[in-house]
Amino acid sequence: MSDPAALSGPDKLLAEAALRGRRYVGEAAARAVRPTTDSLTGLDRFDEPLPERASDPMLTLSLLDEAGSAATFANTGPRYFGFVTGGTLPIALASAWLGAAWDQNAALPVMSPVAARLHAVVRGWLIELLGLPPSTVAAFVSGATMANATALAAARDDQLARVGWDVQRQGLFGAPPLTVVAGDKAHTTLLKALGLVGLGRDRVHRVPADDQGRLRADLLPDIQGPVIVCVQAGEVNTGAFDPFPQIVSWARERGGWVHVDGAFGLWALADPARRHLVQGLTDADSWATDAHKWLNVTYDSGIVLLRDAEALHRSFGSVAGYLPPDEGFEAMHHTPQSSQRARQIEVWAVLRCLGRTGVADLVANSCRQAQRIAAAMTQAGLHVLNDVVLNQVLVAAHSDDATGRLVTAVQDDGTCWCGPTVWNGRVAMRISVSGWNTTDEDADLSAAAILSCAEQVSAATSA
Repeated sequence: MSDPAALSGPDKLLAEAALRGRRYVGEAAARAVRPTTDSLTGLDRFDEPLPERASDPMLTLSLLDEAGSAATFANTGPRYFGFVTGGTLPIALASAWLGAAWDQNAALPVMSPVAARLHAVVRGWLIELLGLPPSTVAAFVSGATMANATALAAARDDQLARVGWDVQRQGLFGAPPLTVVAGDKAHTTLLKALGLVGLGRDRVHRVPADDQGRLRADLLPDIQGPVIVCVQAGEVNTGAFDPFPQIVSWARERGGWVHVDGAFGLWALADPARRHLVQGLTDADSWATDAHKWLNVTYDSGIVLLRDAEALHRSFGSVAGYLPPDEGFEAMHHTPQSSQRARQIEVWAVLRCLGRTGVADLVANSCRQAQRIAAAMTQAGLHVLNDVVLNQVLVAAHSDDATGRLVTAVQDDGTCWCGPTVWNGRVAMRISVSGWNTTDEDADLSAAAILSCAEQVSAATSA
């Protein structure tokens, strides 16, 4: 049997991969955001029997690039406005390549001293950048869904421990009642996380929200006993923020836990211009966010932050004879996963390169471009359904049918990509500006394309 490594040496293979990756990055801004029909048909090249013998890795790399690259969405480019997906900063990609070459398991300091040190540095930087309590612990997970689940598991265990119940030893069968409170516009991934940790999606006490999706603090229930209240920093459609001071005060009167779902909105803490939105946000007990959204690192990268490190360890600490004694922060004892990639490498690299003002500028630019696009929509007669306080814009045409056809037309056009949503019973197009490289020119080009599509839809309706 031939040795595949001998057919294409590692240096040659890695150099070729870097060359192809650089070409992809260089072309992302100029190509259509949505893959073409022909490129999707090209994915059929992957449908082949499992090979019987080893083959030249260069051929596999070539197939992956030639059939795969064209069939991607250009979400690393400057005009992808779907799903609050950030782009990829060059330093994030470069450090991800190096980190992948290191192939570190960040579970324990003894497994990766560099990952442990970078974790400690990043934790300090995040506390400083976001203004979180000095005691805050940070842990890296796959994304905000798992960050929510991790924090909610710790919150569950904390609240039940206050009434003498040890969830990790006794489970949830027969546990004292625990109330979960959330707004009507809580994100679906938060509910998914609640189901994952055994608290139930349908057992949540839902509090009505206002027209921007903010939880109505004046309608919080008068309850006692163990309670977790879930709030939002950045409603996924409107970008609105819940009234944190009132909610935190309500929870503190009851000895409850306040958890913040801040998948993208938590980064508004880094922008001094958004202080009016984030007042009281740092008084919570836990926070969940994504680095692969506004911080623009590669997928996947979520961060869970807790005011009390011991709360995480109580829920996720594990014991085995082969594990060494505690040595600094041990990620596997503070997260659901044991083995884990060193996501802190990219976060460290981005924070070091951008600095405090760079992160603030990143957030501010996305918000400014969202407002620029919104202004163009309003001026042209389309309906902007939300107060554009962050990076989210909801756009509607004169009818739900017209809006749906507008979304399809925009996606087919390929200049930019925006997704559909439903807001307060009305079909809308959601524009989420999260990329580091979106410029005024990109915003104007995208707005012009959307308005051109709107004219086409209107003309077809009138015909």
